[in-house]
Amino acid sequence: MESRAKLAGHPAHQILIVFPLGLLLTSVIFDITFLLRDNSTMSVVAYWMITAGLLWGVVAAVPGLIDWLAIPAATRAKRIGLFHALGNVVVLILFGLSWWLRTDESNYQPSTLALISSFIAFGVAGVTGWLGGELVDRLGVGVDPDAHLNAPNSLSGRPAGEMSR
Repeated sequence: MESRAKLAGHPAHQILIVFPLGLLLTSVIFDITFLLRDNSTMSVVAYWMITAGLLWGVVAAVPGLIDWLAIPAATRAKRIGLFHALGNVVVLILFGLSWWLRTDESNYQPSTLALISSFIAFGVAGVTGWLGGELVDRLGVGVDPDAHLNAPNSLSGRPAGEMSR
């Protein structure tokens, strides 16, 4: 199923999701560094990584929703897409809770609950990332139906089914 929301000829959701995923998951690395080194700078960096990750998460969700709405009903892809989307909403809520709990702390140092929230969100994001991979790699969501190993460049304006020379 070809994507309905594209940037430069490629599915927008798959392009945009790297930003929130990278930012949010890297915030956990900064939190762990904060815990191991007791370096308050790491908690400040984690706070701002979460802030940016939440904003990008909302941006990335829009083309994902557009593509999910185009998936035919009563298919495995529609069900997997729903679990993928709901799981990512949970990820954003948990990271949002972690972010909110940090705003009252001096130097954005996370409370135990803020850290637990981020760590659980990290785990859920691993599952939803796998589900996203299942949608694309196994079920072909967002993939041009005529894609093949010698398809022409998506910016060429030529159909994927055309053989490149």
